[in-house]
Amino acid sequence: MISAGIDIGSRSIEIVIVDNGIIRETRKTDTGFDPIGQARKLIDGLKYDAILATGYGRNLFEIEQDAATITEIKAHARGAAYFFPQALPVLDIGGQDSKVIKLNTSGKVVRFEMNDRCAAGTGKFLEIMAKTLGFSIETFGENAMAAKKDLNISSMCTVFAESEVTSLVAKGENPDEIARGLHLAVVKRAASMLRRVSPDGPVVFTGGVANNPFIVKFLALETQREILIPQNPEMNGAVGAAFLATENKRK
Repeated sequence: MISAGIDIGSRSIEIVIVDNGIIRETRKTDTGFDPIGQARKLIDGLKYDAILATGYGRNLFEIEQDAATITEIKAHARGAAYFFPQALPVLDIGGQDSKVIKLNTSGKVVRFEMNDRCAAGTGKFLEIMAKTLGFSIETFGENAMAAKKDLNISSMCTVFAESEVTSLVAKGENPDEIARGLHLAVVKRAASMLRRVSPDGPVVFTGGVANNPFIVKFLALETQREILIPQNPEMNGAVGAAFLATENKRK
């Protein structure tokens, strides 16, 4: 059986094809201003027996393609369980939200906490801060790593933090040190969520921010826990949706 999982997020769209329990193909594109149009292009030419959608745009996709949907919580939990069956908490930091999911030993969700009311501590937050400092998002973590000290950022609100960063730049502060302070603020926010939801054990870190080397390193130091990252962590939601599509079809 060939199943597809599509994750229509605020910043990017990913699709994964699973054939008899094996990941056969992955595709990714920017969400842009027409997520359904982008999703339509992404699935063009793909053959599958079932598809399951997750992410911010899943309900639009359900209407467009007459497809079933699944919540991001369940999709990310299933994807993490596929890559790391032994890890119980999952930390996902995406474009516009962050979440911590606690799983039991059977891979079922038993608790979660989600921040989706503002962009604080998310990929969008880091993207805006990188642009404000004149860095690319791809190298932002490396810029932060180059700093010898950090400057404290008092606000995690994107609007106020952007103003604060602009002010620090105008005072001649080192951009690398500002970047370090911003990154540490994101780390502390994520670590606090982890402590509240699932304080022990290794952590599966998913979402695009898991590609940031500074966040990964200092999250491990802040929590004193092992940080496990799937290959292409931004694909985790689509991976989980693809496997759930297979399992749902067999019921």
